[in-house]
Amino acid sequence: MRLLVLRTSSMGDVALLSPVLGGFAEQFGTVNILFVTRKTFEPFFRHSADLQFFFPDFKGRHKGLTGIFRLFRDLRKTGRIDHVVDLHDVIRTRILRLLFVLTGTRFHKIDKGRREKRWLIKGKIRSQLKHTVTRYAETFAKAGYSLTLPGGPWIFPSPLSAANAEKVTGISDGMNIGVAPYAMHQLKMWPEEYMIELIKKISERYKVRFWLFGGADEAQKLELLRQKIPGSFLTTGRLSLEEELALMKRLSFMISMDSSNMHMASLAGTKVISIWGATDPATGFGAWGQPEEFSVRIPAAELTCRPCTVYGKGSCRRGDHACMRWLTPELVFEKLLMTGLVK
Repeated sequence: MRLLVLRTSSMGDVALLSPVLGGFAEQFGTVNILFVTRKTFEPFFRHSADLQFFFPDFKGRHKGLTGIFRLFRDLRKTGRIDHVVDLHDVIRTRILRLLFVLTGTRFHKIDKGRREKRWLIKGKIRSQLKHTVTRYAETFAKAGYSLTLPGGPWIFPSPLSAANAEKVTGISDGMNIGVAPYAMHQLKMWPEEYMIELIKKISERYKVRFWLFGGADEAQKLELLRQKIPGSFLTTGRLSLEEELALMKRLSFMISMDSSNMHMASLAGTKVISIWGATDPATGFGAWGQPEEFSVRIPAAELTCRPCTVYGKGSCRRGDHACMRWLTPELVFEKLLMTGLVK
């Protein structure tokens, strides 16, 4: 039996597959998986030794509509495919799975809960929706593979990556705190001056080193921030993705926005305090495996406009970004004390 699994973006969403594919390998070791994703994300799945990858070239051979047909042909050349498990459900994967259906291959697609998420954003419901990891597992169950999700950690960087990370950074024992201050969308970002004030509060009480994480497009902002935080270290551009994951495993804890760094640190087994503004973990994108109290946000009962978006797109309808502005450094520091991450 051979399954074709589709999920090519985004980074956090792909990383959240690690508990599911890890559990699948443990419980259904005789079933082969051909996983279509981007090569960048391969380090998330080092523990799944038998996982076969296919890295499409969306900028070249597999670009556009004709590229989807080429991708279909290229995938068929890899051997027999018995089921297509579509964990993305976007236009590209819909066309691709239709082509497989026309050849007699069955497919199973993820239920993203789009309607419930719209209701949550409109305030019609206030309940916690299924987590994305749960939705992934349920899709495999539709294909006949009911999973028991394993406990963490779920991402395992190689020993070589761990050694390289230690060599480059010089990280040592003691309190090491990761900081991922930015996100793809402005509505998900805490004011930078708040983060600086929080770091100052921590530094006044503890001997600590701060490690700054972010994407290549954030490198300039992160460097300017590093200059304002004595003794901090910028990982962006200094470490590979797998080395960053190895460094995350060494942290005392991470402070992060709703971003891929939040997911990666959590999946690496590190404690994560996540700061939420316009988005909310109730939509199913919270940090996997983290206690509820580690998610810091203004309750919807106090600020009824939040959450106002699932992914963080758009602009603040109030015009004052209250969901983040009301989360003062003092409130977040009190949360750190309450959770016992600092004492």
